[in-house]
Amino acid sequence: MAGSLVPESKMASQYFQEMQESFKNNSKSREFPAHTAKVHSVAWSCDGRRLASGSFDKTASVFVLEKDRLVKENNYRGHSDSVDQLCWHPTNPDLFVTASGDKTIRIWDVRTTKCIATVNTKGENINICWSPDGQTIAVGNKDDVVTFIDAKTHRSKAEEQFKFEVNEISWNNDNDMFFLTNGNGCINILSYPELKPIQSINAHPSNCICIKFDPTGKYFATGSADALVSLWDVEELVCVRCFSRLDWPVRTLSFSHDGKMLASASEDHFIDIAEVETGEKLWEVQCDSPTFTVAWHPKRPLLAYACDDKEGKYDNNREAGTVKLFGLPNDS
Repeated sequence: MAGSLVPESKMASQYFQEMQESFKNNSKSREFPAHTAKVHSVAWSCDGRRLASGSFDKTASVFVLEKDRLVKENNYRGHSDSVDQLCWHPTNPDLFVTASGDKTIRIWDVRTTKCIATVNTKGENINICWSPDGQTIAVGNKDDVVTFIDAKTHRSKAEEQFKFEVNEISWNNDNDMFFLTNGNGCINILSYPELKPIQSINAHPSNCICIKFDPTGKYFATGSADALVSLWDVEELVCVRCFSRLDWPVRTLSFSHDGKMLASASEDHFIDIAEVETGEKLWEVQCDSPTFTVAWHPKRPLLAYACDDKEGKYDNNREAGTVKLFGLPNDS
């Protein structure tokens, strides 16, 4: 690293030790009742004050983070089918959007606790993301159509039908490229807003499931059915390293606020927390069942997640519908 006296590997190992020390004292997970069925998606508002969750029970819940716990603020009803994914506005901490199998997306305002817009789409929606500039919402459905919706007028600006299975979608941090992970193990990159194909990267030998960009804009990560997480250099579009501690298809990924940690999860009964620069295991969060979704807090080393937990010892069919928080003080 030019101009720096401390080599990056040394800085990385120092960070590694600091975070391990921190998690030794803050390794507690706590669960909070959120829904009556499994939780598909959790996401933090940009200021980190609120956590939203979307569920198979057709609702979204919003919690306020108070010191070391989540306090439920509201439950948002209106969808007539499962809420499969949700996300917050990138810079406005009051707005979030939900994608549902009922062929709509809904934009919600936590100040009024109301739905401010319902946008009809052509298919059953399974993934959604908000552009970094806040102007556009992209939503993908089960028929591999991605619709780009103007966040102000709530009208569709563009629609793309893809010839492959579209799994997760995301803009890059600069807002000038749009990424899709697909069923053939590829990452497809389009120019934005033109939506012209730039590149298709053969990333994995099997289904490429999820994609996340790190907050610093240096890397993005993909998770695959081959149980690998691969880390990519945004500028060079080359794979920098792979993380291979999971045994099952990687369903969900999240970078910490400083871009230095990467959480990944699957049907394995733990969440892997890796140091990004070395690939080393920093910590693992033990779970009793498969994990569907993980999300690092935007300012603190707190990880929200949701698993396929069941209620009670005797009735194994009832879903717990809880949201969990890892990184709490052990004495809390």
